[in-house]
Amino acid sequence: MSICTVEHLSHGFGDRAIFEDVSFRLLKGEHVGLIGANGEGKSTFLSVLTNKLIPDEGKITWSSKVRVGYLDQHSVLEKGSTIRQNLQKAFQYLFDIEAEIMQLYEAMSSDPDLDMDGALEKIGVLQDMLDHHDFYMIDIRIDEVASALGLSSLGLDRDVDDLSGGQRTKVLLTKLLLEEPDILLLDEPTNYLDEEHIVWLKRYLQEYENAFILISHDMPFLNEVVNLIYHVENCKLTRYVGDYDEFLRIYEQNKRLLESAYDRQQSEIAKLEDFVARNKARVATTGMARSRQKKLDKMERIELVGEKPQPVFNFKMSRTSGRVVIEAEDLVIGYDSPLSKPLKFTIERGQKIALTGANGLGKSTLLKSLLGMIEPLDGKVHTGEFLSIGYFEQETRRDNTNTCIDEVWQTFPSMSQLEIRNALAKVGLTRQQLESKVSVLSGGEQAKVRLCKILHTPTNVLVLDEPTNHLDVDAKEELKRALQEYKGSILLVCHEPEFYQDVVSDVWNCEAWTTKIL
Repeated sequence: MSICTVEHLSHGFGDRAIFEDVSFRLLKGEHVGLIGANGEGKSTFLSVLTNKLIPDEGKITWSSKVRVGYLDQHSVLEKGSTIRQNLQKAFQYLFDIEAEIMQLYEAMSSDPDLDMDGALEKIGVLQDMLDHHDFYMIDIRIDEVASALGLSSLGLDRDVDDLSGGQRTKVLLTKLLLEEPDILLLDEPTNYLDEEHIVWLKRYLQEYENAFILISHDMPFLNEVVNLIYHVENCKLTRYVGDYDEFLRIYEQNKRLLESAYDRQQSEIAKLEDFVARNKARVATTGMARSRQKKLDKMERIELVGEKPQPVFNFKMSRTSGRVVIEAEDLVIGYDSPLSKPLKFTIERGQKIALTGANGLGKSTLLKSLLGMIEPLDGKVHTGEFLSIGYFEQETRRDNTNTCIDEVWQTFPSMSQLEIRNALAKVGLTRQQLESKVSVLSGGEQAKVRLCKILHTPTNVLVLDEPTNHLDVDAKEELKRALQEYKGSILLVCHEPEFYQDVVSDVWNCEAWTTKIL
C-alpha cells in the first residue's frame, strides 16, 4: 500500500535545478535512507513532501488520515515556554479532550436545560479515549523519552530561549517521538546526540513499525536502521534495495558498467565518424557514408554523470607556538551555576585532543572559556606564546544575509573575487551555491563556508566544535585526512569515534569532571 506518491516532481531555485521529473512511492513499513552529497536537495525533498515548499511541477499524494512527523534542520520552538511545556504539546489533542470534558461538567452544573444523559454519554466516550491513550501517564512517558535522549540533565523546567541550537533540536526530536506519528521524516537527527542516545534512537527506529525517511551522513547508524536507499544525484532520485553498504556495492558496479559501455560506444562513434569523413565525398562510397551517418544520428548516446567537485582541505600553518598552548588552573566553567569541578590541565604543542561525553556537560562552554569568549566562574586560563587559533563554531547565525562570497570577503578583504571563488570551490561548493545566501544553504554547505575561512587563516591551534555535523561522506574523509596531516595542536569536540580515533592522540571524557548527575 502506497502511503505517499510523488509523480513527475521538478523543482529549483532560480537557475539552479534541484529535481527534474522525479517520481517516488513510500510504502508501509519501508525504512528509507535518503542520501546524497551536500546541496543535492535532500532537505528540499522533505520540505516538498510536507508542503513547506511548493514544487514547480508535479503532484504529491498522501493517503488519507496519515499523521506525518517532520524534524528538519530549521525547526523552531515556541518562545517563552519550558522544555516540558513544549513536550506536552505532543499530546495537545488529549489535553483538548480533557478541556472538553471539563466544559461539559461545567455546563451540567450551570445549564438546567442541558441533556444530562447525552452529556454523560459523551463524557464517557471522551474519558475512554483518555484512558486508551494513557493520558494520566503522560508525564511519566515524557520523563522516559526525555531521559533517553539526554534532556533530563538540562532540566525540563528550563526555558527554551536559554538552549543552544543542538539542545533545541533534541527537544524537537523528543516531542516528535512522543507524538508517535504514522510517518517519520528525520533530517540529520543524530547530529546533536551523544553515543548513548544514538544507540537508543537506533533501537527505536529498528523497532519502528511504520515507515520513515531518514537523512543522515552517519553511515554506521544508517546501515543499521534502513532497508531501502534513495540516492539523490544530478536532479534524479534512484532507488536501491538494502542498506548503505549494499547501495555502495551496486552503485560502484553500475558506474563501472556504464563507463565500459561509454568507452565502447565512443570507440564505435569515432570509427563511424572517421568512415563518413573519408567516404562522403567519393561517388563510389557516398551511399555507405550516408548509411553510417544515419546510424550515428539514430544512436542513443550514453552520457556519464559529471563528477561533483570534491572538497580539498589543507590548513595553512603559522609560526610554531610555544611549548605550552593552554593551561587551566582550578578552572570552573558555567553560566549561572557551575558545569564543572575545578579543572587543572595543560595542553602542549602538537597535542591532539578529543573531548567526549554526553551532551549538556559543557564541552562547548569549555572551548569558549578557554578562548576567552566566556568568563569562567572561577579559576584562570593561561594561554601560551605565539598562538594563532582557528575556531570552528558549532552553529551559524540564522539571520546571515551574506552570500558565500561576501561572507569570505568580509574576513579576507584583500582577496580578489576570483581568489574567493576558487577558495569556495576547493571546499566543494558549486558556482550556484557560492553565489547563494548563506542562510538558504544546507547545514553541510554552511559548514564548508566556515571551514573555508579557517583553511585560509594561518594557524597553529585548531579548536573545532562538532565539525562533522552535516558534512557528507567525502567531506568528512577529507577533513579527517587534513587533520591527520596538521602539524599544530587540536582540541576537538566530536561524537563520532570512527572520525576522531584516527586523528587524536588523547581522548578526554568530560563526564569525569562534570557537576551534573549522569
